[in-house]
Amino acid sequence: MLRPLAGLAVVFLLGSAAAQHGVVPLPRAVEAGGGTYVDKGLVAAGMLPAGTIDFLGDTLGSFSSLMIEPGSWQRDGDTYTGVLWTLPDRGRNDPERGVFFDYRGRLHRFRFSMTLSEPAVPAIRRQRASLPRTTVAAEAAPTAAVTIVPDGGRVLQDFDGKPFTGADPGTGTRIERGIVLPSPTDGTGAGKISLDAESLQFTRDGGFYVGDEYAAYVYRFDKGGRLTGVIVPPRSIRPLDADGKPDFSSLHAPATGRRNNQGVEGMALSPDGKRLFVALQSALVQDTRAGDAAGRTLTRVLVYDVSRDPVPRRPMAHYVVRLPAYDADGAGGKPNRTAAQSEIRVLDDRRFLMLARDGAGLGAEGGKPIVFKSVLLVDTSGATNLAGTAYENGTTSILRNGGDLRPDIRTATWQPLVDLLDPTDLARVGLTLDPHAEGKALLSEKWEAMDLVPALDPEHPGDWFLLLGNDNDFIARHCVMDGKRCDSAFDNDNRILVYRLSLPDTRSTNASHHR
Repeated sequence: MLRPLAGLAVVFLLGSAAAQHGVVPLPRAVEAGGGTYVDKGLVAAGMLPAGTIDFLGDTLGSFSSLMIEPGSWQRDGDTYTGVLWTLPDRGRNDPERGVFFDYRGRLHRFRFSMTLSEPAVPAIRRQRASLPRTTVAAEAAPTAAVTIVPDGGRVLQDFDGKPFTGADPGTGTRIERGIVLPSPTDGTGAGKISLDAESLQFTRDGGFYVGDEYAAYVYRFDKGGRLTGVIVPPRSIRPLDADGKPDFSSLHAPATGRRNNQGVEGMALSPDGKRLFVALQSALVQDTRAGDAAGRTLTRVLVYDVSRDPVPRRPMAHYVVRLPAYDADGAGGKPNRTAAQSEIRVLDDRRFLMLARDGAGLGAEGGKPIVFKSVLLVDTSGATNLAGTAYENGTTSILRNGGDLRPDIRTATWQPLVDLLDPTDLARVGLTLDPHAEGKALLSEKWEAMDLVPALDPEHPGDWFLLLGNDNDFIARHCVMDGKRCDSAFDNDNRILVYRLSLPDTRSTNASHHR
């Protein structure tokens, strides 16, 4: 049972400093690079019942990433429509018991509609009516309704046209085109490439990139979903054992490189499509302070020039971002957890939005209060570029004697822009931070998906909609995976929240990419 929060105010910690989390009145604005970035608040919400079945007969879940298909976004009066693609991860699993399914990698396609004049909660109720629910949303003040209707999908295929698997590769590998790939040698998914998909980015030719958690690779697919190339990260990022060999398993941490289950969680192209930003979920193993639960804050962000080669061999830039840390008990004490990042969206060559969150909410274990879920505005302008250094080409730690960051390395700066924990905003769409509140659903733990689309408003040309989606971990009372049952004790519905932002003119160059 989760613990209730004391009142409406919650306590959170940014970096290493404690701060009382009061709700800042809307609009909320921050300044960066001579521009003003404004959060105008939550304007729309929608959901898809947790028990929905997808085009392959499995439970449809896990919005690990999402994106409106370029060229599909339109406005007609108060109604916005588009084709929404979502990326599930590796399927329902229980790593502690070694239970994995042969879940085929895929994209889910939806018909997306948002009507600003239609209240969200009654529409959500209509969507929920098809399946038994454990919680019924209360009536709320008018907030726009989002409708997402499943409309097929796309199966991801390897170089030879075979499907990927969600099964953990263990120590297994296979080599294709000179690339060492994670692949179970026996059992579930044997011989296939293991994929724990976490981030999605479409390209202007209809193809797309998918970021992976097992290998920390970025896979490039054509518009039909067939693999055409792989961005293999530098040695510092690759999960390696003590002998320097690949260690792709998610069941333990490697000796160096990406921490298990902390891979390419965030990825996005710059507005001009020339640079691909790739962000690790939290600190590499060699950059983690030993014995400190909040010691995973120093994550890496790589920037690749993809203007000539869609799968370049090395990054053009390599930065460190210090993620927020917080007190998991919500009591304002010393930070003891890292708010890992879950997605990014690039605004220009220097700045991007980053979604960082705690590990509390519906679907989480441990009974901790919800204390931090925020979209940050990150600026790399003054950050040290580690490209080509020993911190990239080798496994040298960026920490000084296992302690804090080396003084010659400057991190990117950030400011909080969008606060997902505004209780007034959440109440308007039937959500709450209080697990004991009646008539409202507890906010989901894992908000991992994010996209930006233009508001197409002539009176406010700098306005954008920020779409956020949750990874529900396929938690459903009626769950099926690879032909087998995977039922849970409750439903964790798939949800989308839409915020309205005002961004500087530098972002406007990307508007045509979405229409």
